[in-house]
Amino acid sequence: MVQLTDSSPASHRNYKAAILAVIFVLIAVAGLAYVKWWPYYGKAFKAAAEHSIGSSIISGSSETAPAPSWSAAVDYAAAYFKSVWKAAVLGILLGSLVQVLLPGQWLLKVLGKATFKSTAIGGIASLPAMMCTCCAAPIAVGLRKKDVSVGSSLAFWLGNPTINPATLIFMTFVLSWKFTLLRLIFGIALTFGVSYFANRFAEDAKVPDEVLSSVQENTQADNKPFLIRWVKNIGSMLLSIVPAYLIFVLILGAARAWLFPEIGISEGNHLLAIIGFAIAGMLFVIPTAAEIPIIQSFMSFGLGAGPAGALLLTLPAVSLPSLLMISRSYPRKVIAFVASSVVVLGILCGLSAMLIL
Repeated sequence: MVQLTDSSPASHRNYKAAILAVIFVLIAVAGLAYVKWWPYYGKAFKAAAEHSIGSSIISGSSETAPAPSWSAAVDYAAAYFKSVWKAAVLGILLGSLVQVLLPGQWLLKVLGKATFKSTAIGGIASLPAMMCTCCAAPIAVGLRKKDVSVGSSLAFWLGNPTINPATLIFMTFVLSWKFTLLRLIFGIALTFGVSYFANRFAEDAKVPDEVLSSVQENTQADNKPFLIRWVKNIGSMLLSIVPAYLIFVLILGAARAWLFPEIGISEGNHLLAIIGFAIAGMLFVIPTAAEIPIIQSFMSFGLGAGPAGALLLTLPAVSLPSLLMISRSYPRKVIAFVASSVVVLGILCGLSAMLIL
């Protein structure tokens, strides 16, 4: 009698999947070390020694942002992309490689359920990445194209900018431990709480056709050469993400003065200001940790603790460009829920800041 063993096509596929996963991890570690970990190591010493990590990207050393104009748009876009281009390239690279290197069945087993456990794993997985919302968006899109659950992919996306360990360290040195505590509390609530409850908004909604079709295509294309699959995925991601990204960074850069008007000392710490800055912060786009010098600068010109607390959460959490970047991968109800939750939590963070700062 011939005994069947595990040295079968299934065993070979598992071995191949493990090798591809290791390759993905090595690329991610190398990219993050170069783009994030090593630069942030030096930046932490600067923050500790100088109690500053640079000037405000919104207004520089001035009290107000420049008036809306083409020049203001281009200047902001140039400063923004100079700061984020390496992380943006890495985000797009990892977002495309997620789809061709990581085994779908592995991802579904760990991150595919609408449970708090899957959401928590997604949020914890965001900690080493430390990307801004726009740079993390392509990876969230890549995860959704592998049919990862709404909650776990959102937790990864929201956790990157809001519970970023490096940003929390910078914040403690530049602003104060009280700001860090507020950011951590509301960042955890956003990353794990809002992401988990977002599953309920997606429960009865049809998964977008882009997600379903891409999962089917990836499954059917497993036997195609890796390079063909990767080029197809990265090309699709570039076409769907980059144009809107560029356009809305320019628009928001031009509109800085409208979104963040001058606030005097007597006007800078009331509920209407908190609400206004919470909405503006949710819409605006910034690089990683740029909220720290923005808040530091605004407070030096009279902004109260309340609006500063609102910006503390809403500026990094999401932005209009990043919401548009992920919009094809999530039901509209989920996008609306996340955006409104960021504003509400930002307002609560601002009110808390008024009490403790």
